[in-house]
Amino acid sequence: MIYFPSCKINLGLHILRKRDDGYHEIETGMLEIPFRDILEIVPSDMFRFTTSGMEIPGNDNSCVAAYDLLKRDFDLPPVHIHLHKMVPMGGGLGGGSSDSTATLKGLNELFQLQLSIDQLKNYASQLGSDNAFFVEGGLQLAKSRGEELQSLDITLPKWHICVVNLGIHVSTSTAFELVTPNEHRTPLSAILQQPVSTWKNELVNDFEPSVFAQHPELLTLKTDLYQAGAIYAAMSGSGSTLFGLFEEKPEQILWSQLPVYEVWVNLK
Repeated sequence: MIYFPSCKINLGLHILRKRDDGYHEIETGMLEIPFRDILEIVPSDMFRFTTSGMEIPGNDNSCVAAYDLLKRDFDLPPVHIHLHKMVPMGGGLGGGSSDSTATLKGLNELFQLQLSIDQLKNYASQLGSDNAFFVEGGLQLAKSRGEELQSLDITLPKWHICVVNLGIHVSTSTAFELVTPNEHRTPLSAILQQPVSTWKNELVNDFEPSVFAQHPELLTLKTDLYQAGAIYAAMSGSGSTLFGLFEEKPEQILWSQLPVYEVWVNLK
């Protein structure tokens, strides 16, 4: 069976406070975009995990972790999982989270485990903070560590989205350390209800100031996106991927020598 795990961008990201358990309380809009990896899961005589496309560092993989997680509760037969990687890793797009959640959904379908949406979200949350989002995708407001989700009833026109990744690695733990939490602000859900034309001045990602201070080329890129005609531009997650929302495909990409991924998103 073949699946096409998508990725996400963050529409605003507020770091509200640091919790007693060491995690941070956040709120963020998460928008699924159709920029995808390719995942194939087939029965096999022994368990195998193989990859192609972008090189995946390390020996551990979240798809394998997803298989192992379900195998604790179900007598799963061996499978061959092949992941063709196209979404940049470690860029704030949630590609790894999407891949592992797609593995859960794929195994559920392949072996007729009959897991409900809520059960899939529970398993997904054990793999990572933003995994549960990819069970249903779409546009959702994520709270707590990112695992508490609620649908956002927002109508957006058809947007052309340019996603740019410079290949800069940003440590998520370091990014959190450099942020000053702030609970006293307008709720993100209220800002997202405003016209998109107001987002430039209202919808912020709290990671941007510290990450841009370390990597000023990212601030330059954000400026380039606006100069190219973006209605809204921001960094996704803790970076380093940036994106711009355009009403029309820009005639001239100022960063044409950079890796640019372009998708259309239409929310009605």
